[in-house]
Amino acid sequence: MERVVIEGVVESGRRLGRELGFPTANLAVSEDLPLTDGVYRSRVELDDRWYDAMSNLGCNPSVGGSERRLETHVFDLSESLYGRRLRVELVEKIRDERRFATVEELREQIVRDREQIRKLIAAGEAVKED
Repeated sequence: MERVVIEGVVESGRRLGRELGFPTANLAVSEDLPLTDGVYRSRVELDDRWYDAMSNLGCNPSVGGSERRLETHVFDLSESLYGRRLRVELVEKIRDERRFATVEELREQIVRDREQIRKLIAAGEAVKED
């Protein structure tokens, strides 16, 4: 997959990610963004520093979402990002977006997604700087 960078100002969302234990930075995306919806291993640039992250591109069908957006959970960062400009680099797709029967099933899958991404990082598959 060719790396795709999405830039924007963090918007407030429904705060469901925070309730699930995975606060996200929400960025608007164009409806015609030529990527398939799903969960991605990602990186975030903030104040000239890069952070590992995981992102969901899509409309959140498990919780009745309809607007396509990019939601990114930044690892090892706890500060509020509302109103801040971020650069999110989508590194590789982990899985397709799908509907879960319950919010708890969604939360359990997000935990597995995070574990998978952390294993990729720990295995030395770090993203090379250009």
